[in-house]
Amino acid sequence: MIQQPRSLILVTVDCLRADHVGFLGYKRPTTPFLDTLARESFVFSNAIAAGAPTYYSLPAILASRYPLALGRDVLGIAPDEETLPSVLKDYGFQTAAFSAANPYISARFGYDQGFECFRDFLESDQPELAADTRQRGLRARANRAVASACHHVPGLGQIYDELYFEYCQRIGSDGPESLDALRKFPSADVVVDHAIAWLNEHAGGPFFLWLHLMDPHAPYYPKPEALEAIGVNSSAQQARYLNSFWARGEIGPERLQRKRDEVMALYDAGISCADMQIRRLSERLVELNLWDRCALAVTADHGEEFLDHGGRFHAPVKLTEELVHVPLLLRVSGNTDARRVEAPVGLIDLAPTLLDVLGLPAPASFAGRSRWLQAASGKEWEKPVITECVHGCSNPFFSEKRIAPRILAVRNQGYKLVLDFASNSEQLFDLTSDPHERSPLDPNKAGDVRRQLLQHARKHLAESRKSRDFDRRFEAQLRDLRIEWAHSTTSPD
Repeated sequence: MIQQPRSLILVTVDCLRADHVGFLGYKRPTTPFLDTLARESFVFSNAIAAGAPTYYSLPAILASRYPLALGRDVLGIAPDEETLPSVLKDYGFQTAAFSAANPYISARFGYDQGFECFRDFLESDQPELAADTRQRGLRARANRAVASACHHVPGLGQIYDELYFEYCQRIGSDGPESLDALRKFPSADVVVDHAIAWLNEHAGGPFFLWLHLMDPHAPYYPKPEALEAIGVNSSAQQARYLNSFWARGEIGPERLQRKRDEVMALYDAGISCADMQIRRLSERLVELNLWDRCALAVTADHGEEFLDHGGRFHAPVKLTEELVHVPLLLRVSGNTDARRVEAPVGLIDLAPTLLDVLGLPAPASFAGRSRWLQAASGKEWEKPVITECVHGCSNPFFSEKRIAPRILAVRNQGYKLVLDFASNSEQLFDLTSDPHERSPLDPNKAGDVRRQLLQHARKHLAESRKSRDFDRRFEAQLRDLRIEWAHSTTSPD
C-alpha cells in the first residue's frame, strides 16, 4: 500500500534529456542509481517540459504556470506568486533550495520566494552571459585586424580560423591543472554537501528540499570519477579542447560531427555525476530515518542537442524532442513496484501532482492538474501537452531582449504540432513512425489530428491572454525596472 509521505524532495537536473538515462533505455551506464530506484517508482516515459531553456521551463515546474502566461517580457517567478514552496511553507513545511549557480534561477527572478533557506551559489546577480566579453589590449586589437583582413580573402579566413584556434588551444594559454579548475558551475557534490548539512538540522518536521544540479550543462567538465564510471578516459586538456571545438561558431555540423561522440561522452559523465550525488543524498536520508517518509521526484528543466537537428546546446530556436522530452521519476513511500506511465504529461502538472502526493490541495492559480490518482490507479489520459518559448531569446537578462515571436508545440500520444510564428511555419510529426522528427507530414495528411492540435493551440493562446494576471505582470515588470535602474546607477561610465 502506498503511504502518504510527510516530506518532499525535488531534484531538477539541467540539460538532462530523456534518452540519456538508463531507465528510459540508454545503453551507457549514466544513471545506475536512478535505474535501481526506477524499479520501485513511477516513471513517466513521456514527460515534456513547458519550455526551453531554463527560464522558460522553471515557472511551470515551481508555479504550474506556462512560461509566457504573464507576457513574453516577464521572466521568472512574479512577486507573491503562489509556488510549490510557498504553498508548502504555509502548511508548516520547512523549505530549502540549493541551486548550482544558474543565473536565471536566482533571487533576482523571484526563485527565493517561499524558501526559508535559499542558496544559489552566485557571487553576484549579474550573470556571466550579460558581461562584456570583448577582448582588450594591443594584442587583441592586432588579432582582430589580421582576422578581418584574412576574412576578406576567399579561402584565407577559414585557414586563419583554424590556425588561431589551434594556437589558442596549444600555445596561447597555460594547460589546465584539472577538470575541477575548468568547471563553470559548482558540482553536484558541493550542492549535496549543503543539502545534507541542512537536512542534519531540519530532520524533525515536514520539509521541502529542492536541488538544481548543473553537471550535464555546457561547458562539459565532469568529475574524473564519473568519467571512470561510464568507461571514458579524458584529461583536462582534452576536455578543454573538445569544449572549445564544440563551441566554435564558424564551423558547420559536418565538421562538428567528428567530435560529437567525444563531447557527448563528457555530457554523459556529467549525468553520472548527478546520479552519484542523488544516491549519496538518498543514503543520508536512510541514515536519518527519513527515506520512508519522503517522496522524491527527479526530472529536468529541458534537454540538450548534439546535432540532432543540426544544432548544439539548447537555444530557444526550436522545440524538438531532444530539447523538451525529459525524464520524470517519482518515488513514493510504500510503493515497491515499477509503474510506467506512457501518457504524455507536461511538467506544468508536476507541482499539483506533488501536492496531491502529500495530500494537499493545489491553489486555484496553478494551471496544471494533478496526475497522481490516475497514475496510481493505472489510468491513462489524453490531454495534449503544451510547450512554448520566445524564438531566439538566448540571453534575456534585460527585458527588451525578450520580445520576439513565439514557438508553440502541442503534443499528444502519437503526434506533435509545431507552430513557429517567427518563420510563419507549421509542421506536424508522427512520433510513432518518425520519433526523431525528420520528416514533417504532408499538409494534406492526418487532417483530423492536425485540426485537433490546432484547436488546442488556439485555446491555449486565447486562455493565456484571457486569464493573464495583470497585477502580477505589473509587479514583475516593476521589479525588473528597479533592478535595471539600480545597475545603471552603480555601473561606471
